[in-house]
Amino acid sequence: MNRIANTFNNRRNNILSIYFTAGHKGLNTCVDILKHLENSGVDIVELGIPFSDPVADGPTIQKSSETALLNGMSVKQLFEELQNLRDDVTIPVLLMGYINPIIQFGVEAFCKKCHEVGVDGVIIPDLPLDIYERHYKDIFEQYNIVNTLLVTPQTSDERIRQIDHKSNGFIYVVSSNGTTGDKNAVLHNDYFAHIKSLELETPTLIGFGIRDNKTFENACKYANGAIIGSRFVQHIEEGYSDKHIKSFVDEIVKS
Repeated sequence: MNRIANTFNNRRNNILSIYFTAGHKGLNTCVDILKHLENSGVDIVELGIPFSDPVADGPTIQKSSETALLNGMSVKQLFEELQNLRDDVTIPVLLMGYINPIIQFGVEAFCKKCHEVGVDGVIIPDLPLDIYERHYKDIFEQYNIVNTLLVTPQTSDERIRQIDHKSNGFIYVVSSNGTTGDKNAVLHNDYFAHIKSLELETPTLIGFGIRDNKTFENACKYANGAIIGSRFVQHIEEGYSDKHIKSFVDEIVKS
């Protein structure tokens, strides 16, 4: 059983997943940020692979990707930084990015490196389920890499159930049709309630537009937890010390 499944087996509610872009704060910073997030009580981390054309991302993450690329971040560099990841980090780590850089690196080489360094899964928004199953599923499974699938307000119930059947980690529930970090994004509770009513077998995390304690707690009423990206990327513009990151997490998960 992988770390993602273990996380949901051990805790079913109020799961907090945090996204940040690899290389945004400079090279050789990823593991430090990952350690600080784990120390702060974060359950899962999504580490973004910067890309020059991030169509699903809003201005904040687009800017962080541009900065990371200028800093020299690449897929090869990222794996070098994660070489000793599991010496210090025990929580699940997923790589989130677009299919183009993965194909350029080589899909099997990518999955093999994920397995070697201890990456648990991936989130690839522009990789459709049918393409994944036809071309890549066997490779991902060979290296025990979880492919996290997304659903949106436009995804049919039939498709959602298909995704549920094919998933072995969690389902990423995209809250709206906008991009990441949209301050005007409307979180549709009716949509969340409908997803919950389907009684899916796979855990769900809600992402896009989750930015504070209020939106986090609201999402947790309908799903196993939520994902915060743009707001955290903004927060670490000011620094990424253990204390600075803990202050952010504490504000999100007020008890």
